[in-house]
Amino acid sequence: MENKLKLYGFNNLTKSLSFNIYDVCYARTPKAQLDYIAYVDEVYNSQRITDIMTHLTEMIGAQVLSVSRQDYDPQGASATFLIADDTMIPTGGTETVAHLDKSHVTVHTYPEYHPDTSIATFRVDIDVATCGKITPLTALDYLIGSFDSDIITMDYRVRGFTRNLSGEKLFIDHNITSIQNYIDEATLEKYDAVDINVYQANMFHTKMLIKEIELQNYLFNTDVHEISPRSRLDITNALRKEMIEIFSGRNVFGNGSFSG
Repeated sequence: MENKLKLYGFNNLTKSLSFNIYDVCYARTPKAQLDYIAYVDEVYNSQRITDIMTHLTEMIGAQVLSVSRQDYDPQGASATFLIADDTMIPTGGTETVAHLDKSHVTVHTYPEYHPDTSIATFRVDIDVATCGKITPLTALDYLIGSFDSDIITMDYRVRGFTRNLSGEKLFIDHNITSIQNYIDEATLEKYDAVDINVYQANMFHTKMLIKEIELQNYLFNTDVHEISPRSRLDITNALRKEMIEIFSGRNVFGNGSFSG
């Protein structure tokens, strides 16, 4: 912020970002489906997502206080960060420590596939809650670029209030009309984006769906030239239908399957 707010006491506004990313893939055979799950499970293991989230906390101006991470069997990984901005770092007393559990980052991964459709998906759920002057919105472009993001669902909410020196309550401390305000235009051009915002409650919701499907980028361990033109069209349509249903949050096309 260019003009820093003069506050009475601590800025206890809580800014929460829930960020869901989906990567969709076509795995042609049962073996390819299992290989895809193993691949994403290795590429996005707990150490990798810990590295990504460590950089995120640096970008938003926070400091990592502690990290817990875990890989799961048969697949999936999680990481949890306790973070704080520079006004919340412990100095030996107990008053500051009481605020620390309100600033955190959690990440969970969910690789999965449907054996009847040859469609595999990889979902990443990221939740960032900050208490103080920092906001997680400044790292959106980095998050989108850190994963293969075909569908993105974001929820941002500012809760609570703080006070200025005259005692007036402040229910938000930064200007925002849409989450899209914090995403680079070059990134936005690649997606269809929809907003559902409740300004009176400082609640913001944005969904993004990739516009173009370059089929080779969605084929796992398969070259596009190994597939007939008709099958290429069918696979592209199947991928698009999967993305539309995830983006819509409902079964739009029924339970039809495509096996290629």
